[in-house]
Amino acid sequence: MITVTPEVFRLAQVFTISRGSRTEARVLTVRVTRGGVTGWGECVPYARYGETPESVTAQIESLPQDITRDALQGALPAGAARNAVDCALWDLRAKQTGRRVWQLAGLAEPGREITAYTLSLDTPETMRAAAAKHAHRPLLKIKLGTPGDMPRLEAVRAGAPRTRIIIDANEGWTAEVYADLAPHLLRLGVAMVEQPLPVGADDMLAEIARPLPVCADESCHDRASLPGLAGKYDMVNIKLDKTGGLTEGLALKAAALAEGYGLMVGCMVGSSLAMAPATLLAQGAAFTDLDGPLLLAEDRDHPLRFDQAGIHPPEPSLWG
Repeated sequence: MITVTPEVFRLAQVFTISRGSRTEARVLTVRVTRGGVTGWGECVPYARYGETPESVTAQIESLPQDITRDALQGALPAGAARNAVDCALWDLRAKQTGRRVWQLAGLAEPGREITAYTLSLDTPETMRAAAAKHAHRPLLKIKLGTPGDMPRLEAVRAGAPRTRIIIDANEGWTAEVYADLAPHLLRLGVAMVEQPLPVGADDMLAEIARPLPVCADESCHDRASLPGLAGKYDMVNIKLDKTGGLTEGLALKAAALAEGYGLMVGCMVGSSLAMAPATLLAQGAAFTDLDGPLLLAEDRDHPLRFDQAGIHPPEPSLWG
């Protein structure tokens, strides 16, 4: 039996990117029960990719109740629906066999990984205060992509002078704006910029200088995306809600590495259940951005553990 349950997690504070603001995380929890054993997974339907909770639920409910993980890859496209079911099937298999998912996938035992902490888009003064509050963290991710970005970035650097910084423009810049900003990003010690230009308008990245690594987020979903990234991007951001689950996520990781891309493993804003499978992908990535639970005012039972050493892999009581 496959069931879908919509759930809402309150955010600790308003979270803003260049496309808008939110005060809660709306997720879908999928449970697959067979022989009295239940595996579960979580997805975040994302309007940017034409998804709604209703459309994703309909996709999941269209599946045969006995679908296998292999059959699932062809039954649904890459996206949130396939992700939740795929991760639930991995969890189910782990519980049926008494083995961890990393063992089933032939991976090394996962360890902790340093994760970015994301600062929401706000006024320079507010972002400086937020940066100072979180200056103890080893990696901050800054949401930009609107007019007035330089004062915001300067303010964050002033608030956290020694912290490593990466930037996510969320498709918010033009090629001209990025070319103008790039020298200042280097001056302020930015380590990487994520999706500076809109999908479909990013060909200019192959023609302008890229003085710091540029990471594809919205431009990279699954392995089929890789040919279109050549010459434009240096890294790819793997998110399970884009790849359609851990199965394709692992395949994309291997393919991207084989083609010479650096790796980032990211997330939508969701609970510890959504992050748990991604901790397996994050092993050895150049950047990990799995801070979703840190942005919530509430979380799942048996949540992931975060400390100064980073994000720790899930316990079996949560997933996998």
